[in-house]
Amino acid sequence: MAHSVRAALINDRLDWNLLRTFLVIAREQSVSRAAAQLHITQPAVSHALRRLEEQLGRKLVQRSGPRIDITRAGHEVREVAEEIYGSVSRLASDVGAGDHSVSGQVRLVTVSGVQSDAYDDFLGDFHRDYPDIDLDVQVMASADVPSALLQHTATAALSLNRRVGGKIAQQLFMPQRYALFCGRRHPLFGRSGLTVDDLREENFVSFAGDQLGASLSVLSVFRDQQGLAGRVVATSASMAEVVRMVVAGFGIGSLPEHVGQAQVAAGRMMRLPPAEGIADLDVMLLWADNRKPRAAEAVFLERIRAFASELSGEAGEAVEDESGAP
Repeated sequence: MAHSVRAALINDRLDWNLLRTFLVIAREQSVSRAAAQLHITQPAVSHALRRLEEQLGRKLVQRSGPRIDITRAGHEVREVAEEIYGSVSRLASDVGAGDHSVSGQVRLVTVSGVQSDAYDDFLGDFHRDYPDIDLDVQVMASADVPSALLQHTATAALSLNRRVGGKIAQQLFMPQRYALFCGRRHPLFGRSGLTVDDLREENFVSFAGDQLGASLSVLSVFRDQQGLAGRVVATSASMAEVVRMVVAGFGIGSLPEHVGQAQVAAGRMMRLPPAEGIADLDVMLLWADNRKPRAAEAVFLERIRAFASELSGEAGEAVEDESGAP
C-alpha cells in the first residue's frame, strides 16, 4: 500500500495545501487545534480534510465526537507525505554565492519553555549575519521530535530526549535542573520550615509527558520514591500553561529552576523542598546525522553547535545513539 500512497501523493493534480493541512491535523490529533495552528477556521480544516480524502480515495481519520483517530491509511499517508513534503520544501531553498549570502529555510522544532537570554542573543546574531535565511520554529512534544528529524521535516531540534534511537546525533544544549514550586494562591505559599513530608498529600500540576517511559518520567519516579501521593489535577504540554496553573493554585509543580525562580522573583511562586531540586533534565540539541544538509541548514547547524558548546561548557562532541530506546 505504501507504493500506491506514494504514487497518489506525487500526482500532479494533488493540492499540496490540503496535504499540509492533513499533516497538522495528524500531528495535533484535533481539527480545532489544527485550525489554531494554521490560523484558519475549523470548517475550513474539515473541508480540506474531506477534499484530500476524496482525492486520495481513502479514509484518513475516524471521528468520535470532538476526538479524531488517524486510520491505518492515514498513518501511511502521513509517513510518506512528511518525507516527500520535507524534500519538496527543501527544494525551494536557494543557495547564495558566499558564506554570508546563503539563503533558504531552516526548520527548528523545540520543546516548550526553552528560556535563555544567551540563546535569544544567538538567534539575533544569526539573523544579523544571515538575513536571507528564514527560520521556521515549531513547538513540539519531545516524543514527536525523533520522527520529525528522521523524516527530514526538521533541520534540528531542542528537546529533552537523551536516548532517541536511529541515526540521530545529539549534543548538550542547556543544563537544566528541575525543582518544586507552589503558586501564591496555594495554601503552602509563604510558609517557612517546610520539608518533603509536608508535600506528601499535595496535588500536582504536571507536564503531559510526565509519565513512565516519557522524557519527563524521572519526575514520576521522584514522586513515587518520596511517597508523594497527591493526584495530578492539571496537565499541559506547554510550559506557559503549567506555570499558569501552578500560579493559580491547582497544585504544586516541578519546573526548571530558572523558570520557577523568575516567578519567585516576581512574587508569584515559592520554591519548595528539597533544596537541591529533584532531577536534571537537560535540553539537548538533536539533528539527523544520516543526510547531507542544505547550505542554509549546514550554516545553522554549524553555528548552533558552536553556541551549544559555549553555553553548556562542553566540548561539543556529537553522540550518535543507535540503541532504539525511548
